[in-house]
Amino acid sequence: MRTILITGPGGSGRTTVAAATALAAAREGTRTLVLSADRTDTLGAILGVPTGATPARVSEHLTAWRPDATAGFRDDLAGFQDRASHVLDLLGASRLDPEEVTPLPGAEELTLLRALRDAALSERHELLVVDLPPVRQALALLSLPEELRRYLRRLLPAERQAAAGLRPVLGRLAGVPMPSEWLYETAARWDTELGAVEAVLADRQAVVRLVAEPGPAGSDAVRAAGLALALRGLRPDTLVANRVVPEDWPPGLVAQQRKALDEWREAHDVRTVPHLGHDPRGGDDLDALGVPAVNATTSTVEWPVVDQLAEDGVLVWHIPLPGAVRDELDLVRRGDELVVSAGRFRRIVPLPSALRRCTVAGAALREGELRIRFAPDPDLWPRTP
Repeated sequence: MRTILITGPGGSGRTTVAAATALAAAREGTRTLVLSADRTDTLGAILGVPTGATPARVSEHLTAWRPDATAGFRDDLAGFQDRASHVLDLLGASRLDPEEVTPLPGAEELTLLRALRDAALSERHELLVVDLPPVRQALALLSLPEELRRYLRRLLPAERQAAAGLRPVLGRLAGVPMPSEWLYETAARWDTELGAVEAVLADRQAVVRLVAEPGPAGSDAVRAAGLALALRGLRPDTLVANRVVPEDWPPGLVAQQRKALDEWREAHDVRTVPHLGHDPRGGDDLDALGVPAVNATTSTVEWPVVDQLAEDGVLVWHIPLPGAVRDELDLVRRGDELVVSAGRFRRIVPLPSALRRCTVAGAALREGELRIRFAPDPDLWPRTP
């Protein structure tokens, strides 16, 4: 299944572009599902069909769905209380009733990720169009599965589960209660669910598409989004320049948009969508936008390790970071992980297996690419006769 993740600055019209993209694909006979994370039914207003917690049929090949974070959070909490009932009883804690539960921050993002995973695994659709939140929240959303899995592995390492039979003995020796089996089972289930979401997002059939309105604010957002995506090994397949005005509009606005478009075309595949003079509503307006079709490109960017042992005695890890500034880059080696910071964005990535037996010998930023040099550690590197 093909997945298109659409995001952009707030107010850029990303929901409209997502709806138009889904509708265009459905009219070509592609079984399409469009997902939205908005609390308000902006998607339904654009499509002309109310959307909500139950998937709504828009046309023969198009379904729209706006998952309910409140219901999902209540179900998760109820399940957690059931599994932890004996612990809650020991603590004398009273259970929460479903009626008094409101979603915590982050519940909407997790609900959308779960819906995305379920849609991908259902095999009912050929195309999944996801209307992500504004770009900064969307980037945090895309990184959430990887970060949560890392936290789980650090807090509850899988190898400790092998000592399940020893926990009562260890508890008596240590004088403190050891984690119960339900805790490890919960962690394992979460890890499996997050892994499924991560697999959907990392699939080469999943692409990220940026939507922005040409202008200074849009250009700033595009630069920041491009760097943040690059740090995750991604790049937009298409940059949709939305609400492009005709030549007979005020000259100042036309010139401003043309300048931004010229800059964007140097680094992106730019497709323009016209300004209709009003907010698009209904199928006719969405058709008139002429949004770019689904293509066969990928957003995945490789981070290759180049063997230069024969020439320089090092391995070089190439990490494309277009738009990065040398003074805003920071690298920290932590065990078998590398902490990469670029401006206000940061990612902790596991080192490729070959580099784990090396020490960092230097790094440089060249032509929008971070090149990190690793020298083999004599104590760990295999010796040749």
